[in-house]
Amino acid sequence: MRSATPRLNNQPFAMLAAAGVLCAVAVGSARQSRPAVLAQVDHLVYTTPDLQAGIDVIEKLLGIRATPGGQHPGYGTRNALISLGPQTYLEIIGPDPDQPTPAGPRRFGIDSLKSPRLFTWVAKGTDLDRFAAQAAGQGVNLGPVIAGRRQRPDGVLLTWRYTDPNMSVGDRLVPYFIDWGTSTHPALTAAPGATLIGLRAEHPDAARIQTMLRRLKLELEVSVGPKPSLIATVAGKKSVVELRN
Repeated sequence: MRSATPRLNNQPFAMLAAAGVLCAVAVGSARQSRPAVLAQVDHLVYTTPDLQAGIDVIEKLLGIRATPGGQHPGYGTRNALISLGPQTYLEIIGPDPDQPTPAGPRRFGIDSLKSPRLFTWVAKGTDLDRFAAQAAGQGVNLGPVIAGRRQRPDGVLLTWRYTDPNMSVGDRLVPYFIDWGTSTHPALTAAPGATLIGLRAEHPDAARIQTMLRRLKLELEVSVGPKPSLIATVAGKKSVVELRN
């Protein structure tokens, strides 16, 4: 990996990250994560208080302009996407000014955000009702399995089933799971040019989080750290960067 320090408004990203403006830093080298976990990632969730601002941040980091994804009806959000591989993508999600303000808070704590940040990851899943029931039997409560839908700007309706994304399991280091069924996977129509090359986590009680992940047969490596952190290493057109929550 080449060393690079992307800049925003003529300030090094590392300085902005330290100031709490951004939760992304450029790296010249990064720890390698277990390769098996990369095949388990469906997408990364990158939240932002303003969708355009989030798109701009990621473009400055990776040199890629995200593709408009579409609205989440009734939830007050919309997204934009960047492919990270054939069946993996980065979802940039923020408030949708074209929807009425939802009755409750928007998902993922978007309403209280001050700056864009990596929020969580989402794992590939199938037969989710059975899977969630088995997880609960092993002490990992993923919540109910629910249906989702989103209409792309070209009019194509995407539908999916997923475990409840409102559930915070293992400080969001344990993902929720998604099954796209017969819908076209979003990575296939997202802006190309980036690759997910690493995903790992840190937590003060790493052993507890690792145990939950193993019960779900997930290969995410968790090491001891001062606070819960998800660290994704992404290669873009401009540099290799780490996105952290």
